[in-house]
Amino acid sequence: MKFNLVTQIFIAFVLAIILGSVFGSSIDFLKPLGDLFLRLIKFIIAPLILSTLVVGVASSSNPKQLGRIGLKTIVYYLVTTAIAIIIGLAVAFMISPGKGLDISTEGLVVPEAAAQETEGAIATILNIIPTNPFAALAEGNILQIIFFALFIGLAITFVGEKAQPVYRFFEGFSEVMYKITGIVMKVAPIGILGLLAPIIGQYGVSVLLPLLKVIIAVYLACILHAVIVYSAAVKTWGKMSPLKFFKGISPAALVAFSTASSAGTLPVTIKNTNENLGVPSKISSFVLPLGATINMDGTAIYQGVAVIFIAQFYSLDLTFLQLLTVILTTVLASIGTAGVPGAGMIMLAMVLTSVNMPLEGIALIAGIDRVLDMMRTTVNIVGDASAAVVVAGTEKVETEISPVK
Repeated sequence: MKFNLVTQIFIAFVLAIILGSVFGSSIDFLKPLGDLFLRLIKFIIAPLILSTLVVGVASSSNPKQLGRIGLKTIVYYLVTTAIAIIIGLAVAFMISPGKGLDISTEGLVVPEAAAQETEGAIATILNIIPTNPFAALAEGNILQIIFFALFIGLAITFVGEKAQPVYRFFEGFSEVMYKITGIVMKVAPIGILGLLAPIIGQYGVSVLLPLLKVIIAVYLACILHAVIVYSAAVKTWGKMSPLKFFKGISPAALVAFSTASSAGTLPVTIKNTNENLGVPSKISSFVLPLGATINMDGTAIYQGVAVIFIAQFYSLDLTFLQLLTVILTTVLASIGTAGVPGAGMIMLAMVLTSVNMPLEGIALIAGIDRVLDMMRTTVNIVGDASAAVVVAGTEKVETEISPVK
């Protein structure tokens, strides 16, 4: 009996939980399998984004249409991020995760990445422009790769017939990258087993119990956001059944939950959005890479819950102005935060600084950050896919949904 990819990933997911719970930290011998899968995913990210985005931009003979798609995408991402943090704050106030909690902060250290100073808005915008595009490809700087690909695609469009050999090269290159992505996805179940089992073995259930309310708040807010906001968006503007949408994106969602990386899941997200949701490549190749960088709905929810948790732990009363600052800072910070594991902590440092709250509070939830990161990343990539469906729907593009394989 041959199982499809979704079933294989789900079986690996359940098996990882069982093995991690039974064998504990001794299950670490499976970790190289997870590292192998992550390396395979990372090795296709830069060439996949470059080739597909160039083709996506160049295939649109109308620059005005491209600008319209870009504007719709950015507005959708920013609006859903703002809604996400409001939901996160509301759920946190309802559950009150920081009240009555007794955790010693002695010996806890703020993660180095979170303690780093964050760049200003002007520096973030300037850093989008690569001084060396090949260095951006080598370093995997997604925003700079997107900038480079956009200009190549636009230039191909403006040059016209003489640039067709370049266009055909990238078109063939993108097809090759899609094929490589398909090959890599065949080892996804094994990779997920290797990623998830050691995490379960390391943390276990007992370590998570003191912070269970934080986990419940983040997971509940993420589920509410996905079920309410994304369902309404894809049904209203994408003209697609929410059930078909969630079923179609489920393989990518499971990979995102295991890897905790929006950028790392990007190849799978593109594959699912094209094949299962029927979104044309010229839209998905633009919307999805951009979403992996600036769409942080799940992370925004985490910011809202974390801020309330830390405020309650330190018995701080947040004013309406401070809450508004939290919302605005989170939305703006999401633009310049990379879609990699731990990026939420860097954002949290920015948010806490903006409302003069103690950065030491980050250390309180550092131990469960990975558990929270898995869920918020899942929401991030589902949000990316919903944007692709919505943009395709509003552009009156026909979508043909093939059976989920």
